[in-house]
Amino acid sequence: MKEAREKSPTVPDANELPHVVVLGGGPAGVGAAFQLRRLGRARVTLIEANPAVGGNSGSFDHAGQRLDYGSHRLHPACDPAILEDIRTVLAGDLLDRPRHGRIRLRGRWIHFPLKPIDLLLRLDPGFALGTMHDMIRRRSKSTKPTPGIESFASVLHGSLGETICRDFYFPYARKIWGAEPEELSAIQARRRVSAGSFGKLLRKLMSAVPGFKPPGSGRFFYPRRGFGQISEAFAAAASKSGADIMLGWRVTGVERDGDAWAVRAESGAETRTMHADYLWSTLPITMLARMTTPPPDEKSMAASGAVQYRAMLLVYLTLPVPQFTEFDAHYFPERAVTITRLSEPKNYSALDEPHESTTLCAELPCAPGDAYWEMSDAQLGAIVVADLARSGLPLPAEATSVYVKRLRFAYPIYRHGYERAFAALDDWASEQPNMLTFGRQGLFAHDNTHHALRMAYAASDCLGADGFDLGKWGEYRREFEGHVVED
Repeated sequence: MKEAREKSPTVPDANELPHVVVLGGGPAGVGAAFQLRRLGRARVTLIEANPAVGGNSGSFDHAGQRLDYGSHRLHPACDPAILEDIRTVLAGDLLDRPRHGRIRLRGRWIHFPLKPIDLLLRLDPGFALGTMHDMIRRRSKSTKPTPGIESFASVLHGSLGETICRDFYFPYARKIWGAEPEELSAIQARRRVSAGSFGKLLRKLMSAVPGFKPPGSGRFFYPRRGFGQISEAFAAAASKSGADIMLGWRVTGVERDGDAWAVRAESGAETRTMHADYLWSTLPITMLARMTTPPPDEKSMAASGAVQYRAMLLVYLTLPVPQFTEFDAHYFPERAVTITRLSEPKNYSALDEPHESTTLCAELPCAPGDAYWEMSDAQLGAIVVADLARSGLPLPAEATSVYVKRLRFAYPIYRHGYERAFAALDDWASEQPNMLTFGRQGLFAHDNTHHALRMAYAASDCLGADGFDLGKWGEYRREFEGHVVED
């Protein structure tokens, strides 16, 4: 009798696979390294300048505690297949946590995410009446658009009215992006404000009511050992499957070699040059343009000056108490307060260690070289202490340490006309053979971590035996344009 046998798929020899060099070890970079190796699509070398992966979504140890670069959450909106991979690589370390934050609005604390009962009991009456008046007026007036150039201000003012814009969105925008709301593109409002209309705002409120709550509402996922554990686990899995993860190496230049690339990197006194069949960059697109040979044309390089990122100072205060408050995050849209957000990492991970202390992380947006950027750690710590006292949150004891991290590329700034400048750089990158730019920094996007991982998986899906499918990547790019930031 003949045995029926399935024909085994042909697995390419590793040396026959194309070599993809990935620049940057944030979620997009490590996600691409992981997925490319799992699918057997390429040999992979990932180059990261820092001693650990994660980028702005990474974690580090300080004062006996695992801390993040600011406040991060993994949202339930994550693609189910990617979420399952995260659960797998974290091996049981992904926690399901309730959202429990507060917003300071006109001198009062309101729960965030918004809760109807909290709004009823705590909302400033003047704000409540103003919002109700704006809602009635919005429903009764014509929906004919206001003449003139659309902006962040005009879109939100037309959708949410004067009160919410004046007391929340506009002062917050000035602090986060360092620009007047009228100077910001309407795209900023559509991609950065998830509750950009009264209808969406009401749906968010109803999602807190039992019986109306959609799956995952009011909750988030968080790794037991800090948010950076997601990137660390993906990098470890990629390395185990054959990816070369180069930490502490700074890319100093990429030079075109026909349809391939020569990538130079330095670590201390050592220099390496690597051949890349494909160059995949998650670095800020402006940085990629400046390090590439031959350089972009004059138009593209001139455009890079209008593609601007907002910097961030992360001020960590360690307190000699087990917990500061029960809340994971506090938001400060008010102009009188310098910082925009305060998080307490122990409350994210539900850990009680270290027992005798907790660390707070205050976020202060700025620009490299401005007065805040040049301040000492002690000066910045004093600003945070004063802000908290002004907000009714005085420290219970003097901080035992103040530590500051400086991030040059925190948020993209969508000023009017930015899209034309970005398009010039994006077109240049798209015209380079076998070059791909993706991720939050590469595509100049505000996106969350689950969006960055989606980009990484999409890019890996486009690389096949016949090369990189640019048509399919174009379809994915159109999908990415619909991403709206979760907060």
